[in-house]
Amino acid sequence: MFFQSRMRELDTYPANGEQMQRDVLRFLVSRAKDTEFGMKHLFNHINNYDDYVRNVPVNDYETLKGDIDRMRHGEKDILWPGLVKWYAKSSGTTNDKSKFIPVTQEGLQHIHYQGPKDCVTFYLRNNPKSRIFDGRSLILGGSHQSNYNLPNSLVGDLSAILIENITPLAELVRVPKKATALISDFEVKRDRIARETMNKNVTNISGVPSWMLSVLVRILEISGKKHIEDVWPNLEVFFHGGIAFTPYRKQYEQIITSDKMHYMETYNASEGFFGIQDDPTDKSMLLMLDYGVFYEFLPVDEIGSSHPNIVPLSGVELGKNYAMLISSSCGLWRYEIGDTVSFTSRNPYKFVITGRTKYFINAFGEELIMDNAEKGLAYACEKTGAIVSEYTAAPVYMDDKARCRHQWLIEFSKEPADIDAFADILDKHLQAINSDYEAKRYHDITLQRLEIVKARPNLFNDWLKAKGKLGGQHKVPRLSNNRKNIDELLEMNTAKSKGSERI
Repeated sequence: MFFQSRMRELDTYPANGEQMQRDVLRFLVSRAKDTEFGMKHLFNHINNYDDYVRNVPVNDYETLKGDIDRMRHGEKDILWPGLVKWYAKSSGTTNDKSKFIPVTQEGLQHIHYQGPKDCVTFYLRNNPKSRIFDGRSLILGGSHQSNYNLPNSLVGDLSAILIENITPLAELVRVPKKATALISDFEVKRDRIARETMNKNVTNISGVPSWMLSVLVRILEISGKKHIEDVWPNLEVFFHGGIAFTPYRKQYEQIITSDKMHYMETYNASEGFFGIQDDPTDKSMLLMLDYGVFYEFLPVDEIGSSHPNIVPLSGVELGKNYAMLISSSCGLWRYEIGDTVSFTSRNPYKFVITGRTKYFINAFGEELIMDNAEKGLAYACEKTGAIVSEYTAAPVYMDDKARCRHQWLIEFSKEPADIDAFADILDKHLQAINSDYEAKRYHDITLQRLEIVKARPNLFNDWLKAKGKLGGQHKVPRLSNNRKNIDELLEMNTAKSKGSERI
């Protein structure tokens, strides 16, 4: 059986992990040596990791953007051999609303599809009496559109790319039908998914926690049932990824009360599939080492250094915070993906995701970065004449109706005449400059309009002073994916000012 054979391979990770990574690097360099990038960086002369580091600089999206855009216009053999037809669209950078990550045929098969297969492999090992193959898989997908009108070339959510290219055999065991899964209007899609799937024997579900919760809530609304197991009595596992699951766990446990329900975290992104929670008793994930992805790790405290001590897998230290770099069969070379990780084990290599390299909010898949916030506030101030002196923002997580929003605590040195109008302008401009935020705000389905709380004068200085961090290099955290800072600030704000405005 496939899964038994693959499990034997995965069991060799502790003994062979570092050799696997050396083999991956050798394969990537050999495969791409005749590309434009490979010739420019002397891939023909790379024989080991030290050669690779010497010849290839660290890259981010900005440095590869020009090459990727040429590929999107139909040029071949740029970052990877041949013509690349698929591009995963994700949230943008400082200069762009969206990024377009190449997805090659090798990347599809050996990275993006291999990850879900291994998830099932580990799940079956941990649950030998599983009956997931007796029913259907509910897999949520995004949407895609034409890429510069080139024939058969498309851009879109990675999930849409995976569904579009899925094998006919897999189509027989998944729901909803492809046409429904690829609908761009999430309000329509959510309703159709609910109606198509509520009478099917769904045994497993896969997707981003926020999106899936919204679908499950709709199923309960239509069916009139109180719990999901009343709709799908054989549901046994949720394979989830994309954003942290912790804020959603209680809500899932409220609508899925079955004691046979399991949850399995994955680390999958537009750039690749990197980790799997192989042990349900361990919150850390196994780093996947034989997928066509070569990993490097940059200590977070050395980001921005002219000579950072970047190390391969063999050089990582337990408990140290690293920014992750990847080279992959999708044509990314020493690419900073923006995530930070910390290793909990070296035998095998296991890790936890610790955050992002920059301030961000990604509670619902919106990937709001600090640059977005600064531009949004500047625009709202320009339109209203307001002046912002300090601010911070954090998510308000979903209630039982799958409603959520961003909460902004703002100290104005000059207040706008109409704070409600200020909030509208800020919210709409964030949608204009961040495609993921725009998608989550669509029709208020998953993410509602942001809320502004007016801070009393000197609130932020008082907070920093209370922490012994007033002055010097200490700064107010602008965006946070958790509510620790903003809740402390709100408590101080309420203590001295009962008139805070919430808009």
